[in-house]
Amino acid sequence: MVQPNEREETMIKIFSILTAFVVLSGLAFADPRGTWRSEEGQTGGYVIVTIAACASDASKYCGIIKNVVGNDNTSIIGKTIIKNMEDRGNGNYAGGQIWAPDEDKWYRSKMKLNSNGTLRVSGCVLGGAICRGQTWRPA
Repeated sequence: MVQPNEREETMIKIFSILTAFVVLSGLAFADPRGTWRSEEGQTGGYVIVTIAACASDASKYCGIIKNVVGNDNTSIIGKTIIKNMEDRGNGNYAGGQIWAPDEDKWYRSKMKLNSNGTLRVSGCVLGGAICRGQTWRPA
C-alpha cells in the first residue's frame, strides 16, 4: 500500500474541511419551504402541506393544504394551515399561526426544522406555555 505524502495529506485535510463547510452551510440556510406530510390523525388520515413564502410578505412562511389522504374531508384542500411564520434563526420559526382543522381554530405557532429533515410544528396557548404539535416529514 502506498502511503500519501505530506502534500497529499494536506490536500485531503483541505478537501475534508471544505466538504464539512458545504454540508454545514447547507443546514444553516435550510428553510421549511417544500411539501410536507403531517402525522396521521385519529382516523388514520393525514394532510399534505406546501410551505412557501407568504404572498402578502415574502419574508414570512405560509402553508397551504394541497391534499388530504385517508380522510373524506376534502373541503380543506386549498386552505391556509400556516400563516406568517418568521425565521428566528437556527431552524426555529415563530410569530405565526397554525390552523387546527379538527377544531377549526387558529393558534399561535412555532416550528423547528430538525437536522434529520423533519419539521416540528406546534400550536400553542397561554403565551406558549402549552403546545400541541406534530412532526412532519417531507412528502
